[in-house]
Amino acid sequence: MTVETTARTYMITGPEPELWYRDLISCLQATFGSLLAREGADPLAVLGAGWQFLHLPGDVRSEEFYYPCDGRELGDALAPHHDLSARWWRPADENDVWREVRETLAEDRLVIAAVDNFHLPFRPAYGDVHAAHLVVIYGLDETRGVVYVSDAMPPAFRGAVPIEEFLRSWGSANPTDVQDAFFSDSKIGRRCLDVRLGTQPASLTPELLGGILRTNTEGFTAATSARTGVAGYDAFAAELIDRCRAGDAAALRELYPFGWAMQAQASLHGELLRRCGRDWDDPALAGAGRAVETVAHAWTGLRFTGAHGLDDPRVAASDIAHHATLLRAAYARAVDAVGAAAARL
Repeated sequence: MTVETTARTYMITGPEPELWYRDLISCLQATFGSLLAREGADPLAVLGAGWQFLHLPGDVRSEEFYYPCDGRELGDALAPHHDLSARWWRPADENDVWREVRETLAEDRLVIAAVDNFHLPFRPAYGDVHAAHLVVIYGLDETRGVVYVSDAMPPAFRGAVPIEEFLRSWGSANPTDVQDAFFSDSKIGRRCLDVRLGTQPASLTPELLGGILRTNTEGFTAATSARTGVAGYDAFAAELIDRCRAGDAAALRELYPFGWAMQAQASLHGELLRRCGRDWDDPALAGAGRAVETVAHAWTGLRFTGAHGLDDPRVAASDIAHHATLLRAAYARAVDAVGAAAARL
């Protein structure tokens, strides 16, 4: 493939984007992983280095790709230990909505686009359920009338989509859908992400990882006024349980996308530590990775209990409290394990 084969056909050079995926991540990490892999970086090392708890009351949005940023750029929030930037943009000219996409592809760079699954033929929700999602654009052929899309989220797809259908998805109002209380009711608005990796990350060494882990654990134990770290989790969990007891279903609608952000982050961090522990023959580091992965899996119980409790939050409150307690214990064990592993590096 060439960057520009005709005046109306734009494709990235080289192979198609890698379908980068892990079971507990969302489309946010999957699309960023594809871009990082294309840049020659290790997606797991970049996206898995950071680990924190951060809750911003009133900030959670009904999108699969929601991530708390606390005033930071999205790339910095996702990869705080690396030079990664991510800027949201929309087409500047409604009469030529493809202009920025063409320009980006002509620079041999990928585009991440927000879409509504309802309008994408390759998604299981096609014609059935509205939901905000992210995909990678790697080509545009206006002569044939297709856009080339890559989506690593199951069932995984890479190929051509009719421009008309993609435009409906890209510009969808994503209206409220009773079948998806968590990712509908969030206007897509032809949003896209411009993601750039600055200085190529150095190869991960025990010394470098030790510094990263010490920074991460300090974030969990430091006393701040924000909802961060273990204390931030305690405040979040207490409020969540109180809202459930008061019958506030909005608390559970917010829990699902917010929890996915925290779950995906913990999953990748745990996998990275396990991998390094194996490669460096460091059982303590590998064990710390397994402890962090336990946090990720404990989020499943809390998120899914919330999803099933939407109809009656008061009834669900006791189960929510139970799973919140299990997750709190998992965080405590993981922070201790990571701190101990960091001290050895």
